Amino acid sequence: MKKDVLDYFRLIGFIEGLSYLALLCIAMPLKYIYGYPEAVRAVGMAHGVLFILFVVLLVGAAQKYRFSLKESTIFFVASLIPLGTFFTDKRLKEIKLSAVKEAS
Repeated sequence: MKKDVLDYFRLIGFIEGLSYLALLCIAMPLKYIYGYPEAVRAVGMAHGVLFILFVVLLVGAAQKYRFSLKESTIFFVASLIPLGTFFTDKRLKEIKLSAVKEAS
């Protein structure tokens, strides 16, 4: 099956979630406990780029799959909570399956 915006949104959501966890659980302790601020700079920059990409893909997926404002807001807010994007992935799979069934 050909990849589309929802597939990339799910992938970036997963990677962005991992980068958030790395920032909170690895880079921040390295900075504040061990005095290694470079870890936050590197991981923080990567996380920032991934977050921006996540938001761009959220807008694209919301337009293509006609997410409600409530659903779009839930996906956005979930990205601000550690592990949040992992819990919304099930709903994204359901949306994708529904769209595939409608197309066939």
